[in-house]
Amino acid sequence: MIFRHVFVFLSIFIIAITILLAQIWPWIHWAWLVLTPLILIAIYDVLQKKHTILRIYPIIGHFRYMLESVRNEIQQYFVESDINGKPINREFRSLSYQRAKNADDTRAFGTIFDIYRDGYEWLNHSLAPVTCIQNDLRISFGGPACSKPYSASPLNISAMSFGALNRNAIMALNRGAKLGHFAHNTGEGGLSPWHLKHGGDLIWQIGTGYFSCRNESGEFDAERFAEQARLDAIKMIEIKLSQGAKPGHGGLLPAAKLTQEIADIRMVSMGEDVISPPAHSAFSTPEGLLEFVVRLRELSGGKPVGFKLCLGNKREFLSICKAMLKTGIVPDFITVDGGEGGTGAAPVELTNSVGTPLRDALYFVHNALNGIGVRDQTRLIASGKAFSAFHVLRLLALGADTVNSARGMMLALGCIQSRRCNTNKCPTGIATQNPARYKRLDVTDKSVRVANYHHATIHALTELLNILGLDNLEAVQAQHINRRINQGMVMTYEQIYPGIAEGCLRDDRNIPESWEYDWRAANAVSWR
Repeated sequence: MIFRHVFVFLSIFIIAITILLAQIWPWIHWAWLVLTPLILIAIYDVLQKKHTILRIYPIIGHFRYMLESVRNEIQQYFVESDINGKPINREFRSLSYQRAKNADDTRAFGTIFDIYRDGYEWLNHSLAPVTCIQNDLRISFGGPACSKPYSASPLNISAMSFGALNRNAIMALNRGAKLGHFAHNTGEGGLSPWHLKHGGDLIWQIGTGYFSCRNESGEFDAERFAEQARLDAIKMIEIKLSQGAKPGHGGLLPAAKLTQEIADIRMVSMGEDVISPPAHSAFSTPEGLLEFVVRLRELSGGKPVGFKLCLGNKREFLSICKAMLKTGIVPDFITVDGGEGGTGAAPVELTNSVGTPLRDALYFVHNALNGIGVRDQTRLIASGKAFSAFHVLRLLALGADTVNSARGMMLALGCIQSRRCNTNKCPTGIATQNPARYKRLDVTDKSVRVANYHHATIHALTELLNILGLDNLEAVQAQHINRRINQGMVMTYEQIYPGIAEGCLRDDRNIPESWEYDWRAANAVSWR
């Protein structure tokens, strides 16, 4: 209140002085061009009731909101160090940019990481490194039931929908996948013409909204699915159960980013947030999920089919495992998404506090499949915060066969981590449907950058294999990764994430004690 009185007094004083001086120097009347708007703003600030700060501090209070609007930029460019930025630090953002631009990505004068801090991780190299560079590190997807298996790169583009990203961003990613011969996951937003234009390999994700393969009531349409699933560009089908950034919530496309074209592809109405149901309507049990896998495999003409989930209740995943044993149906792949996964829009509580982190989830799923004796029949894809070859290798050591990256590929496109994906105001024209912005994103140039980033990362992955004395991805083991637990203790991943014996869950006498409760509670015919 004192400030308001002082402000009123100063305002009156300034006006009075201006009037008096204008009698001597008439040109001072021009000052009213500045004073009048300020006076009007001050009057509005004092009278409005929405912002208390402006009522108490007229005019000056606006500086608070101006500074807040550029807080992220100030933090990123002037405050954070190269290693403490979140969610991705500058060290790995710079690495992604450099590799995308085919620029020098080496570092001088040693690491900037504190290698004696708790949690620091590293590889133990071999004194007998492999000198022969193996270029072909591809992984075959598709079991005996598949007539059209797919040979995949160890690193592929994770799920990002048309809607979350615009047409130019989608085309740049897909053209990059075509140039680099790796796969591009469509995300749950449906199959658009922009996914198909450049002919890159696609993994078609089918979410709970069944976009691009739904009927008018929003349920799965087998005929529409089969028509598109048999396209040559579609290499695999992924059923999305949940995702790391918002598990149990379903997809979310804010109304601000919904265009008529997107609405037509998804078969939804304009003007409202597009929220996918939290669960599928095509099945409701673990057995039903596996039967849906078989159905999609048949409808697609024999292409590999799997499902994606963020691990939640362990008993529920073990229910799927029991359903595999009961039905004899094994998915061609399972994608494990970590709780640290990124998204264009998610409720704070879900993105911060729901879902098992990737490494813990991957370890569990890998061991569960090994425990029921089917690990050799299905592939595991890990999805979550992989930017360097070490990140990829670390996930392979925990059981993954391949790795998906979304944010790494977005950085290759030119993303600057402004974290405005949900506002339709992405400053780089990637996560916006505003044509004034996305038309500035050059598809040809950015696609080359995506391919460059992928190529450089795979080359670095090959080098790491050679340094370990290995000549293939399957030879990567948990023992190759070391972690400093504290100043007096270093453990390998093999010690931190102990495995279980192959087939032990099939024999009641051999079930590990830590697994017994969840395994016995699991039910092949019900999630509950």
